[in-house]
Amino acid sequence: MPKYHILVVDDELPQREALAGFLSKKSFSVITAQSGKAALELLKNKTVDMVLTDLRMPEMDGLELLKTTKEINPSIEVIVMTAYGSIEGATGAMKAGAADFITKPVDLEQLELTVNKVLEHKQLIAENKRLKELVNDRFRFGGIISGSSPMQQALSVASRVAESKASVLITGESGTGKELIAKAIHFAGPRASKPFIAVNMAALPDNLVESELFGHEKGAFTGADKFRKGRFESAHEGTIFIDEVGDMPLSTQVKLLRVLQEYAIERIGSSESLSVDVRIIAATNKNLEEMVKTGTFREDLFYRLNVVKIELPPLRQRKADIPLLINHFVNRYSELNGKKINGLSNESLDKLMKYHFPGNVRELENIIEQAVVLCRDDVISVNDLPVSVAQSPELTDQNLEHGTFQQRVEAFEKKLILEALKNNKKIQTKAADALGMTERHLRYKLKKYNMK
Repeated sequence: MPKYHILVVDDELPQREALAGFLSKKSFSVITAQSGKAALELLKNKTVDMVLTDLRMPEMDGLELLKTTKEINPSIEVIVMTAYGSIEGATGAMKAGAADFITKPVDLEQLELTVNKVLEHKQLIAENKRLKELVNDRFRFGGIISGSSPMQQALSVASRVAESKASVLITGESGTGKELIAKAIHFAGPRASKPFIAVNMAALPDNLVESELFGHEKGAFTGADKFRKGRFESAHEGTIFIDEVGDMPLSTQVKLLRVLQEYAIERIGSSESLSVDVRIIAATNKNLEEMVKTGTFREDLFYRLNVVKIELPPLRQRKADIPLLINHFVNRYSELNGKKINGLSNESLDKLMKYHFPGNVRELENIIEQAVVLCRDDVISVNDLPVSVAQSPELTDQNLEHGTFQQRVEAFEKKLILEALKNNKKIQTKAADALGMTERHLRYKLKKYNMK
C-alpha cells in the first residue's frame, strides 16, 4: 500500500501537533500548516494526498482552503474539522467537495477510521481511472479467452447489447466469469468513461442492503452517525453490477423495481427523490424462474431485469477453452512470480482436461497459480497440481450422458462418492453412512476407481 502524505491545518498549535503526531504513528507522512495561506504554499510545492483542516480559522477559513485546494488539484481529498455545534458549516463543506468531516474534540479512533476510508476510496478511484485509461484488454470482448461455441454465443449477445441501455441478466455457475462479462459490456459501451460499481448481494447482511444500495441520511437508524451515499448514486451515468441478485430481500426488490421504472431513489431517512441515470446489469447462479414460482423473487422485477439474458456455460461444457485458459494463466503467473514456465506435461494437461471443475474458470486460475508457485522445473507436472485434481477420477459429463451403460454406471457411482466425501469432510465412515453402505464397501469402491 502506498505511503500517503497528509497536510494538517489548524491555527491552534497543541491541536496541530497532537493530530500530526497521531497520524505519523499510523505510518502516514505528515506536514503541518498554521493557516490556510501557509497551507496553500505547501500545496504548491509538496506532494499532498489529503488535507485535514479546521473549518474556522482567521484570514482564510477551511471552506475557502477547500475550494482553492480543489482548484490546485481536484484529486486531493479534504476532511474538515468542525466544532460540535457547527454542523451546518460541515454540510456546506461537503457540498463544496469535502470527502468527509469530523467533529471537535477529535476522537482519534474515529479520525483514523475516517482517514483510512477516504484514502481507500481515493485508491479505488485511481485504480478505476487507470483501468479506464488502459481500457484493459481483459475487459474487452476480444480479450476474453474463448474458442468454444457456447462461450462464443454468449459473447456475441454481450457485444451486441453493449451499445444499448437495456438491462442485462447474466446467469451461470459461480466462477464462470459473470463480472468479467459485465465489465466487458460496460467498457464496450457509451458509459465506458463513467463509473462501474459492483455490489454482491450474498456478501451483505439483509439489514444493510438498502443502505448500501440507496444510501442513508444521518440519524436514519441506530448507528447511522453520518450521511452515506449509496451505490446507485456512486454509479450515476455509469453501470451498477448487482451480483447474486437472487439473494436480494423481497423488501429491497420493491425499491429496485422502482429504480427500473422511475430512475429515482430515496435515501433511507429521506423523503427526497433523487434522479439516477444508471444501467443495471444483474447476475445470479440461481434459477430465478423457479424463485418466481415459489414467491421468493418478484415476477415483475424478474422481467425488468431479464430484458437481455446471457447464459454463461460451465467450464466442463467448454472443454475446448481449457488449454487456451491454461496457457493464459501460466503466462500471467509466470511473469508475476519471475519464473519461466513453458507449459504443462502431457500427463498434467490430461488430468486437467478430465477434471470436472466445480469452481469453473476461477478454480482453474487458482490451480494454475498454485502450480506455477510450486513448480521446480520449467514444465508443470502432476506433482505440482492439487491432490483433488491429480488424483481425481475420470468423471466427465460425456461418461454420464453418452458413454456405455457400464461407463455411465461407474461415472454415476464416482459422482455420488465424491459428493458424499465432500459433504462429510472426507470422513469415510460418515460418507459410507450417507451412502447407505459399509465403510469396507466404500474402501473397495475407492480402490476400484483409484480414488485416493
